[in-house]
Amino acid sequence: MMGILFVCTGNICRSPMAEAVMRKMIDAAGLAAQVRIDSAGTHDYQLGLAPDPGAVRAAAQRGYEMVDLRARRFSVADFYEFDLILAMDRGHLDILTRRRPPETRAEVALFLDYAPPAARPPGGEVPDPYGGEAADFEYALDLIELGARGLLATIRTSLR
Repeated sequence: MMGILFVCTGNICRSPMAEAVMRKMIDAAGLAAQVRIDSAGTHDYQLGLAPDPGAVRAAAQRGYEMVDLRARRFSVADFYEFDLILAMDRGHLDILTRRRPPETRAEVALFLDYAPPAARPPGGEVPDPYGGEAADFEYALDLIELGARGLLATIRTSLR
């Protein structure tokens, strides 16, 4: 089974939205038995909390379910449990790269590396909508859907 982990700061906005989007796409593609999806945060500010209400609203409007998700902190053990660990921004990528044990096979990358290059924002990051307006959550979700579509294509190819 392939394991994919999405990582943001507190695991209440971007990474749980990415988890919800990717789960729905994986389910629709008939790959749920072959791909495990999860999310985590680099910091423990929000441990055990549900996703931000703005993230839940934006996701629900597009048919993504997030109500059962709870924030957790990324741990070194995740490098051994997941094949692909995707950071929402370069700060997260930096943290993950520094903490990655040399012997692990987990690949660490920026999530939007999977989005079409022309569609990526400058810097290739999903901006943090935390504390923002509904439009900020919608924009983050737009980018997450772009990255998820590209990631799904990669997953399909690698599982053949």
